[in-house]
Amino acid sequence: MQNIDPVLLVQPVIFIAISAGLIVYWRLRRRFAAIVLLFSFVAYAGAIALKELVQVYTYGDVTAVFGSVSWQTGLYLGAQTSVFEVGLAYLVARYAVSGRAMEGADGEAYGISLAFWENGILLGALALVNLATTYLLIADGLMPASVYQTLASSNPSLFDAPRQLAIPLALGVLERVSSLLSHFAWGYLCVLAAYMHRRVYFLIALPMGLLDALVPFAREFPLWEFEGLLFLISLGSFLVAWKVTEKDRRSGYGRGPPKN
Repeated sequence: MQNIDPVLLVQPVIFIAISAGLIVYWRLRRRFAAIVLLFSFVAYAGAIALKELVQVYTYGDVTAVFGSVSWQTGLYLGAQTSVFEVGLAYLVARYAVSGRAMEGADGEAYGISLAFWENGILLGALALVNLATTYLLIADGLMPASVYQTLASSNPSLFDAPRQLAIPLALGVLERVSSLLSHFAWGYLCVLAAYMHRRVYFLIALPMGLLDALVPFAREFPLWEFEGLLFLISLGSFLVAWKVTEKDRRSGYGRGPPKN
């Protein structure tokens, strides 16, 4: 059996390093309270669970009617991210702020933490364990032939040569940077919306989840074009979030939430 190339293990390691590195940096140089990581986990894990539940019961029907590649299916996916990921991020932030467990200055850490659970854990640590296990099972001849054939047919790129993997791996890292920017943007806005009682920030954050509406079209364009578009949209979300909150950020959030 041809084994997967160990270079594949580099990508999730990079995801983990970027995600964990940002947390360490914010902890040492800026502001990062451990409780923020817990609240972000509740928001992210809850959102992923709800998305999975919805898709188990509805994805087949949606694709049967509209096809797997259509703007309707894209909107179906993007709306889930907006409602569940952004929506729960806001609800959890409101709960944390009301209990005085988070303040406006924790917005940056909250956004970074949301990105950490997706990039550092789900697509980083868990992917690394999966790839390492696959590599070892094939190397030791312990993988059943039927499982190997299923793996090779469902994900043939795993068995590409290193020179073929270089560009996809690099673009995969760019995709995680895009994810980081997006999660940071809506996480930051959700905390400020809750802390400063500015619901307009939540309304700005909500459509940022529609980025996932592009997912069905990933194979319809050259990979570099698709990933470049994701990055530009994510960067735009980050810049919008940073710009619209500039006044509150400069004030240091020091006067607390304004009275209703």
